[in-house]
Amino acid sequence: MSSTTKSVNMGLVMGLAIGAALGGLLFGYDTAVISGAVEAIDHNFVQPRTELSELARNAMTGNAVGIALWGCFLGSLIAGPLATAIGRRSGMMIAAVLFFISSIMAGYPELGLGPIGGMGPDALTPFMVYRFLGGCAIGMASLISPLYIAEIAPAKQRGLLVTFQQIAIVGGMLLVYFVNLKIGEMGDDAWVLATGWRHMLASCAIPAALFFLAAFFMPDTPRWYVMKGHEEKAMKLLTSLDGPEVAKDTMSEIKDSLKEHSGKLFSFGAGVIVVGVLLSVFQQFVGINAVLYYAPLMFKNMGSGTDTALLQTVIVGAANVLFTLVATVTVDRWGRKPLLILGALMMAVSMALLGYFFQTHTEGTALLYAAIFYIAGFALSWGPVVWVLLSEMFPNSIKGPAMAVAVAAQWISNYIVTASFKVVDGDTAINAVFNHGLNYYVYAACSVLAALFVWKFVPETKGKTLEAIESLWKKS
Repeated sequence: MSSTTKSVNMGLVMGLAIGAALGGLLFGYDTAVISGAVEAIDHNFVQPRTELSELARNAMTGNAVGIALWGCFLGSLIAGPLATAIGRRSGMMIAAVLFFISSIMAGYPELGLGPIGGMGPDALTPFMVYRFLGGCAIGMASLISPLYIAEIAPAKQRGLLVTFQQIAIVGGMLLVYFVNLKIGEMGDDAWVLATGWRHMLASCAIPAALFFLAAFFMPDTPRWYVMKGHEEKAMKLLTSLDGPEVAKDTMSEIKDSLKEHSGKLFSFGAGVIVVGVLLSVFQQFVGINAVLYYAPLMFKNMGSGTDTALLQTVIVGAANVLFTLVATVTVDRWGRKPLLILGALMMAVSMALLGYFFQTHTEGTALLYAAIFYIAGFALSWGPVVWVLLSEMFPNSIKGPAMAVAVAAQWISNYIVTASFKVVDGDTAINAVFNHGLNYYVYAACSVLAALFVWKFVPETKGKTLEAIESLWKKS
C-alpha cells in the first residue's frame, strides 16, 4: 500500500476544520460587535431613565451588554445534548439561523413594535431579547465547532486544527472592530449614537449566512456516526480523512471507548469535570472579555476620543490575531501546560501594570502597550489552548454533556466579569481611590491563581489520541 494511501488527507481535514471554524468567527464577531454599541445603548436606552440612581443605571448598562451571555449559557447547555441527538452539523446550522435573525433584530429592535428610533428607552426590552437569542447561537457554536474539529482531526494535528477555532474567534473580533471603525467614520458621534450602532449589530447577518452554507455541505463526524449506528458512513469518512489502515484502528478505538462506560456525566469520576469547569472559569476571570467588550471605553478612560479609541481597539484586535497565530505553531510542540502557565504570568504582569497606570493617572502609550502585552499573553495561551483542552480532554462517552457543563460555566463566569466591570468602573467612590484601576488588579490576582491551578491539576494531552486521553482519568 502506498504512503499516499496511508497518509492523512490534510486538504479535506483542513477544509472541514475551516468550515466548522466559521462558527468561531461568528462567535468572535457577535461577541465583540457590542463594543462599538455600548455607548449608544447607554445613551439611548439607559441614561434617559433619570429616575434611577447612578448605580442602577450602570447596572442596567452592564446587564444590557451582558444579557447575551445568559443566552450563551443556555445555548451551551443545550448544545451538547443537541449535538448528540441530531448531530454536530445540524447543530451548527441551527446556530447559524439564530445568528442571522438575532443580528438584524438587535440592530432594529423596534421592528414590528413601533417606528425605528421612536420607542426611546422602551426599545431596551426587545433589544435584550434579541441579544439573548444571539447569545444562544454563540453558546451553541462555542461548543459544537471545536467539538466537530476535534472529532475529525488526526491526533498529531488536533492541537493545531482546534486552534483554528480561536483564530476564527479573534479574526471575527478584529473584523468587527474594523467594521465598527468604518461605520463610525461614516458620520459624527451623534450619528453613531442614533444610527451607526444599528448597522454595526446588523452586519453580523452576513457571516451568519456564510456559516449556514458551509455547514450545509459538510458531513457529520465519524464519532457521531458510530454513536448513532451509522458505521458505514463513519468508516467511509475515516478512510477519506486518515487512509484505510489508520481508519480501521481509529474505528476500533471509537467503538471500544463508547462501550466501556455508561455515558453518565460522572462515569469517569468528578475530577475531569472539575478540571474542565475550572479551566473555563479561569479563562474568563483573567478579565479577557472586560478588555474586549469595553476596549473603546477603556481607551476613552485613558483620554482618547471616539475615533482614536476605536482605532486603538483595532490595534488590540490585531495583536489578538497575531499571537493566536503564534499559538498554532507552539501548541503541538511546547504542549498545553507550558503555554497556559506562561500566558497566565504574562497576563498577571500586564493587568497589574494597567491597574497601576490607571490609579496613578499615567497617560500616553504605556497603557496601550500594557493592553497589547496582556492580549499577547491571552492569545497565545488561554484563548486557544483552553478550547483545545475542552475539545479533547473529555472521554468520548461523556463528551457532549461534559463540554456542555464546562462551557456553561465559562459563560456564567463571562457574565460575572462583564456585568461587574461596568458597575465597578462607573462607581464614583471606587474611582476616587483607584481611578478605573481596581478591576485590573483583580484580574491580575486571578491570573496568578490560574497559573497555579494549571501547574498543579491540569494533565498534558499533547500528541495523544482522544481515546488514549481517557486513561488519564481514573474514577475515584
